[in-house]
Amino acid sequence: MGGTWAESASGDSVDVIEAATEESLGRAALGDARDIDRAVRAARAALDDGPWGRTSPAERAELMFRFADRLDAAAEDTATLVSRENGTPIALSRVANGIGPGETVRMYARLAAGLSTEEVRPSPHGATIVRREPAGVVGAITPWNHPQTLAVMKIAPALAMGCAVVLKPAPETALDAFVFGEAAAAAGFPGGVVNVVPGGREAGAALVSHPGVDKVAFTGSTAAGRAIGAESGRLIRPCTLELGGKSASIVLDDADLDVFTAGLGESSFRNNGQTCALQTRILAPRRRYDEVVGAVGQFARGLVVGDPLDESVTCGPMVSAAHRDRVLAHIDGALAGGARLVTGGGRPGDRDRGWFVEPTVFAGVSNSDAIAREEVFGPVVVVIPYDDDDEAVRIANDSDYGLGGSVWTSDEARGLDVARRVRTGTIGINYYALDPGAPFGGMKASGLGRELGPEALAAYTEYKSVYASARWLPEV
Repeated sequence: MGGTWAESASGDSVDVIEAATEESLGRAALGDARDIDRAVRAARAALDDGPWGRTSPAERAELMFRFADRLDAAAEDTATLVSRENGTPIALSRVANGIGPGETVRMYARLAAGLSTEEVRPSPHGATIVRREPAGVVGAITPWNHPQTLAVMKIAPALAMGCAVVLKPAPETALDAFVFGEAAAAAGFPGGVVNVVPGGREAGAALVSHPGVDKVAFTGSTAAGRAIGAESGRLIRPCTLELGGKSASIVLDDADLDVFTAGLGESSFRNNGQTCALQTRILAPRRRYDEVVGAVGQFARGLVVGDPLDESVTCGPMVSAAHRDRVLAHIDGALAGGARLVTGGGRPGDRDRGWFVEPTVFAGVSNSDAIAREEVFGPVVVVIPYDDDDEAVRIANDSDYGLGGSVWTSDEARGLDVARRVRTGTIGINYYALDPGAPFGGMKASGLGRELGPEALAAYTEYKSVYASARWLPEV
């Protein structure tokens, strides 16, 4: 923090465990409220007293391009480390945690280079200069499931707007987070602009409530998001919250099931089910219900469960023993409630180490059942029947969440009509994949605000109106 490595104030540390082997990967220092205070003060000084607060958009862009290059140089090692920390299959990790972060930084560097910080508008009394200024010190709190992607979705637009950042990553993926500090220092950012403080709930709470923080950006559970939103409201502090999901995949009666199953890996099972926008409620037309159930079950049985560093593996372990047990508890609850198990349902019999869960499919489920309403965050999906398009939309919208979604059909215009009626922040037609150039976020209990796309810059911007004389108006 502050441009240098620092010992944690408490001396506490965490043993980061490899998800597939249950062996130690290393130890990471954990920060507490004192470390958060030091990091926020360093960020505040960089903005208020250091050179960062006086940089132009073009100067920020130049530093960001160098930052991206440094992230790229570490990409393969970072991707491998994340796969070992949280179980992400290596092919996915190379994109999400390897090359993706650098590309996101470059996208925002290009946007920064083209930023206009002032616009002059005529007013009844002369002219008004409308300024875009950085929001200030950003407290960024990120989870373990896509640690590099979700961190850079906050860091990059914040830096583009001239903010300073204090990143608090999750303890489970504390080791990979340090690449941001290393890359920022190597790129030449002034001390205090990028600060990394791994920590648990105490550190997160201290960051959210710190008086030197101007903006909070959080990705995580809806329960934690509610607490952060409440504290931010008390402090009159803006926050961006990207929270949980229980999204719907609507298979229309004219869908090509080959297309549907080809997209299931991304839409419903990405990252071992540890992705918030996954469509884990699959809605199937009643007359094709058994056909859809069969296709989903066959796909799930075809997933290769194993070591995420094995190139052939398509479903790795859960991030921790505690999380594996939570996923298994959801499965046991569904079985006790009468859901019909199509495939999976427990731990793989051939895995005596690692926090693995079999890809699991349930049929005979109502949308009112707990397994259809609660976020499992594992490789578990349910197939729910419906009678017509209107009922499919009603079921899709009958959820506390609204983050992702998909519609599968041979008639794209029909699919677009259905997609427009689903209350969700993102939805795909015959595929689901995030577009970094477009806004991402949720409705209802899935969050507040948007990340990605040019729209994300607004979350890190404060507007100031300067009332001036007409001499400032451009000549016509």
